[in-house]
Amino acid sequence: MRAFLAEYTVFHDPDLAVEGRAMLEALSGSFTRCGYEVVTPSGGDLGAEISTLAPSCDVGLVIAPDHLLAPLTRKIEDCTHNIGCGSMNVALCANKRRTSGILAAHGVPVPSEKTDGLKVIKPVSGCGAHGVRLSEDAPGEGEIGQEYIEGEHLSVSLVGSRIVGETCLYFSGDPFLTLAVNRQSVTVEDGAFAYRGGETPVDHPRLDEVVETAVRAATLLGCQGYVGVDIVLADRPYVVDVNPRPTTSMVGIAACIEEEIARVLVDASYGKAPASVHLSGRVRFDKDGRLERL
Repeated sequence: MRAFLAEYTVFHDPDLAVEGRAMLEALSGSFTRCGYEVVTPSGGDLGAEISTLAPSCDVGLVIAPDHLLAPLTRKIEDCTHNIGCGSMNVALCANKRRTSGILAAHGVPVPSEKTDGLKVIKPVSGCGAHGVRLSEDAPGEGEIGQEYIEGEHLSVSLVGSRIVGETCLYFSGDPFLTLAVNRQSVTVEDGAFAYRGGETPVDHPRLDEVVETAVRAATLLGCQGYVGVDIVLADRPYVVDVNPRPTTSMVGIAACIEEEIARVLVDASYGKAPASVHLSGRVRFDKDGRLERL
């Protein structure tokens, strides 16, 4: 068995390369332990390398910034069995204005769009906290302004099952598997947001409320595979981002989970995700993937 695994930033974005490499190493280690030969790109044109390398692999997964993830995922789908979210749903989640509109229309709390006064300004299609700032300025081209909500920064790591049809992928309808709720370390310095890492798993007194909101958001957007839902917990859990791909929290989860994350993702891609997983201990991780047992 062969697994094609690619993380775009490792070769193409120095600011995020260390974070990306930590995710890639966690995934690669798990697939290797499951008996897979792991195939990774060499650093050239990623689309071309997918077309060359992925057809000889049994499964494939690509991680990339929002604006690149959909077309690269489509290439994976054309070449091998994609174990991540489908390309159409990836494209939807990449547009934060459209995503927020869909969630709000279905009663999921999201920050309201805002053009005046103090607000969070972020790229409509961005990656993590990069380019996100707190400002009274007007949003620029390709940006969106949203209400600033003070609260606790959490994320929920989920895995959605799917069924492979003759012509497309279908969300299986099975409940999402909750891997963990994670606490995020997010700072604001000189108006700029920065993600520093976090802790996992978190046993939170409002755990059920947080997980229910994250699952509802991921379900409405049709996510499959690994998905990370970022939440600011205030009077309600507000969904601030939906990432249809592995996120940095996976590095911490992989250090605690008793099951192999590779097996979970492959099984889920065939509609056979486990009902639950088992986490042992708790870790703190930074954005570069360094771990500390707690």
